[in-house]
Amino acid sequence: MQANPRNGRPYRRLCTKQRALRLPCWWCGEPIRYDLTGYAAQRHRDAFTLDHAVPLSRGGSLLDPTNARSAHRRCNSQRGNRTDPARQPTRASRRW
Repeated sequence: MQANPRNGRPYRRLCTKQRALRLPCWWCGEPIRYDLTGYAAQRHRDAFTLDHAVPLSRGGSLLDPTNARSAHRRCNSQRGNRTDPARQPTRASRRW
């Protein structure tokens, strides 16, 4: 049985390098909460996740640094495997 490549050292190293850049979310442009770590980062919607410009399901490379992007957990989840920013989910203009 093959191990999950996202648990490997090369993937964790790529996540660490991308996180150190402290970039805003590439999908919505808003700042990411880089202060969240551990269990809070696994659950919070504004926490950092590593996203891929070309989704893995569409042939993108898991470990290619040029395919890696910083994203909110919520944006990464809502985006799914879409590649067209015009099809981005719409958000309210303000919090209700």
